[in-house]
Parts: sequence; C-alpha cells; structure tokens
Amino acid sequence: MIRRFREIIYFIVFVLLQTLVIDNIHLFGIVTPFLYIYVIIKFKVGLTRSSMILLSFLLGLIIDIFSDTYGVHAAACSITGFICKPLFERIVDTKDLPNGSFPSYEQIGYRNFFNYTLIVVTIHHVVLFSIESFGFHQPLLLITRLITSILMTSLLVFLVEAFNLIKIKNGK
Repeated sequence: MIRRFREIIYFIVFVLLQTLVIDNIHLFGIVTPFLYIYVIIKFKVGLTRSSMILLSFLLGLIIDIFSDTYGVHAAACSITGFICKPLFERIVDTKDLPNGSFPSYEQIGYRNFFNYTLIVVTIHHVVLFSIESFGFHQPLLLITRLITSILMTSLLVFLVEAFNLIKIKNGK
C-alpha cells in the first residue's frame, strides 16, 4: 500500500514539476528538458507491456492537458512505453530482479541504468520532436534541439536518481 502511494506521489510531483516549472525553461531558446520521462524510466519490474503503455499514455495525456500540446506528449510517451519493456529486458537480466522493484543505480547498476535512461530519453525525444516539428524543415535546428534536450534531460534524470541513491544510503 505504501509503495503504491509512493508511486502516485512520484507521478503527481513530476507532472507538476514539469508543467509548472520545467516547461518554462528554454535554455538558449533550444534546450527543453522533459524530466517527467523519469516516471516512465522508473516503472516497476514485472509491469505488463499493456500496463506500461497505458500508464505512459496517461502520463503524456496529463502533460498535454496542462501544456496545451494536443497529444504530442501522449503519442511520444505511448511509443516510449511500448518500446521500453522489451528494451529493459534486453539491457538487464530481469531474472535476478525481484518483481515490483524499480530500475535504479542500486538495482541494475550504474552502467545499465545509464544505458537504459539514455535510450529511453532518446526514443522519447526523437518521437516528440519529430511530431512537434511536423517534418524536417530546419534539420540543423531540429538536431541541435534534439541532442541538447536529450543531454539536459538525461543529466536531470541522473541527478534525481543520485539524490534517491543518497536517500537510500542514509536509510530514508
């Protein structure tokens, strides 16, 4: 029961953080971090693929509602959720992980978490920016926005995860 409550709180906190704070950050007019993707990265091990897609879609839909983006985030999150489940199982040997655990530095190791995060963020951002731009009219600007946003989002995810690791090591 406490774990479920914690998952809901994470969901709400990252949606509010994204829509109220981070959506207003556009570094140099090209870098837009999307920290809410951390919720998808942290979906628990053993979650069915259909549940992952549904929860990803709901996350994206809520972001769309608060950001007035007309389904862009819902589409990007749904595709990301669809790809993430088999991707995670290829990167990490899930037989060693207890059902209901969450991907983290501690559970899957730094290297696996880094690779998984970078791939998930890249998939999400490629889909998001491709839909958002409706084509490749300015390819250099699109690639620049894509690379810088992937790097910034990944950095923020790693920082949040590092704070979680510090909390775990301090026993909280």
